Formats: sequence, structure tokens, C-alpha cells
Amino acid sequence: MVRKIFKNKKDKPRHPKIEEFIQKYHIPREFLSINRKSVTKALLVGLFIAFIPMPFQMLAVLAVSPFIRFNIPIALAMCWLSNPFTMPPMYYMEYLTGCKLLGIEPLHNVEMTVEWFKENLGDIFIPLYAGTFFYSFTVSPLVYFAVNWLWIRSVRKERRSKKRV
Repeated sequence: MVRKIFKNKKDKPRHPKIEEFIQKYHIPREFLSINRKSVTKALLVGLFIAFIPMPFQMLAVLAVSPFIRFNIPIALAMCWLSNPFTMPPMYYMEYLTGCKLLGIEPLHNVEMTVEWFKENLGDIFIPLYAGTFFYSFTVSPLVYFAVNWLWIRSVRKERRSKKRV
């Protein structure tokens, strides 16, 4: 179903200003293409970086783009999953997972203040990044393979229905 939406958009000509922008700055077509490989790679990279607690996640996506060709707008949108509303529960979940993986007792008197984080950074840093490592290396590949499988399944189903008609 999603593939059909993208397919319909692909058939329509792009806006002349967008074409002019692409020509002017020599943007490779792969960075904007919508195909299975480009979209799945974008999901992989975007989610991988979204799980990492660091500033400038979108710049990290752009820094990776010359080495791995993927749809940049989709990867940037995946980075937005870690926004100011989702960051605290997401990073707390990563911290608790890291504590569990390392066998460390998590801190119970957590406060959302800058002073508390400055005082306890040494205690939370390693468990947080252990949890980050776990989620980045498990969730993003799972999403990659799931979307890849669903896309292939969708194409096969569409081809079977065309053969019947």
C-alpha cells in the first residue's frame, strides 16, 4: 500500500524549483530516491543514530550519507523520533537496559535537573551507552529486515494479483 503511494508520486514530475535545486547543488538522485534499498537503509541509519544520546544527530546522518547511499529525508525523519518529548523516557529505558546488561543497580533518586546530571554523570554514562549500544544494534537492524521483508512481500502479492486478472 505504501509502495503504491510512493509509486504514484514518482510518476508525477517534480516541481521545477526542486529540480533546479538538485541540479545547482549536484545532489545525487539516490539521496532522494524512493526504492526498497534506499528506504530500508535510511531507516537503519536514522534509527541507529536516533538511539544515540548526542547533539546534532541530523548532522551525523548527513556525515554518513556519502559512505552509505540512502534516502536522506527519511533518515532525518527517523532522527526526529528522539525529540525533547521522547528523549527522557527513551534514554531512561536505555539506561535501565544498560544497568541490567552490566549487572549494576540503577539509581533510584533520579531528578530532571542539570545539577543532578552533572553530579551523577559518571554513574550513568557507561550504563546509558551500554543500553544505547544494545538498542542501536538490535532495533535498527530488526526494523531494516522487517521493512525489507514487508516490501518484498507486498511486491510479490501485487504481482500475484496482476497475474490473476
